[in-house]
Amino acid sequence: MKKEIHPEYYIDAKVSCLCGNKFSVGSTQKEIKVEICSACHPFFTGNEKVIDSAGRVEKFKARREAASKKTKSKVKK
Repeated sequence: MKKEIHPEYYIDAKVSCLCGNKFSVGSTQKEIKVEICSACHPFFTGNEKVIDSAGRVEKFKARREAASKKTKSKVKK
């Protein structure tokens, strides 16, 4: 490796998540703030976490329900 061209590496960089989880990793930054970690991500927890902004989830569910009603009425004919 060439000297003086690489960033400083911190062995115990502190990571803090919005859920309150804190842990250490190796990084070129001393402190890292993340929105989602393995303690709160739905893939790892198995819990569904819906973040709704401006009613998008309700609009999607309404469209899906309307589409399923159309397919059911076509099947009856």
